[in-house]
Amino acid sequence: MSKITSKDGTSITYEQMGNGPAIILVDGAMCHRAFGPMRPLSALLEQHFTVYIYDRRGRGDSGDTTPYAVEREVEDIEALINAAGGSAFVYGTSSGAALALEAAIRLPGIKKLALYEPPFNPDDNDRPAANAYRAQLKELLSAGQRGDAVALFMTRVGMPAEAVAGMRQAPMWPMFEAVAPTLAYDSTIIGDGSVPTGRAASVTIPTLIMTGGATFPFMHATAEALEAVIPNVQRRVLEGQTHDAAAEVVAPALVEFFTSQVKQT
Repeated sequence: MSKITSKDGTSITYEQMGNGPAIILVDGAMCHRAFGPMRPLSALLEQHFTVYIYDRRGRGDSGDTTPYAVEREVEDIEALINAAGGSAFVYGTSSGAALALEAAIRLPGIKKLALYEPPFNPDDNDRPAANAYRAQLKELLSAGQRGDAVALFMTRVGMPAEAVAGMRQAPMWPMFEAVAPTLAYDSTIIGDGSVPTGRAASVTIPTLIMTGGATFPFMHATAEALEAVIPNVQRRVLEGQTHDAAAEVVAPALVEFFTSQVKQT
């Protein structure tokens, strides 16, 4: 376990494993080094890459500094890139994919970008629900109701109410409550859910956009909207996968993409 200091003084905890070109893995909502998909994915990637997994600010062993801004999380990734020698590949999943996209828009040190299901939604009919979620989340967190904030998030992403009630009795629930304030960070990154096609068009590095074959339909629409504007893009559907894609399915796709040579035009 190592630490770096981001531009605003926040301490970011990370681990470095393997050998080869550097790849930074960016977690989605509530996940960090101790929970989520990146550690098992790292184990499959480290024979090909030097893999960096980290606790996003406000999670795990990383620090936090208020007020929050998306720019601060981009600076965290920049600090990791600097620790990796000044350039790296970046892979993000879910809201981490939205953050990774934002980093690629802003940072020159990212050589290739891979995204799995950034949770934007091109359907304008979803805007009222997205805005209502953001407002209610802010209200619950301001009142210190972390458990209710986590339950709201789980309901928003499609978990049935009875399943959420069961989760609240699970041993891992306190871990979810510990990182509940960072749900507001992911909400800020996603905004009202509109696909940021205008800004994404500035991403000129090789980019891979993946979705699962068994995922929510709007994820495919989002990927198609991004594919239409990012000039150097590949699109891939991982058959049978949901929003929680298996590491053993994601890893080969990442190895193929990140190790392939850039075609000369």
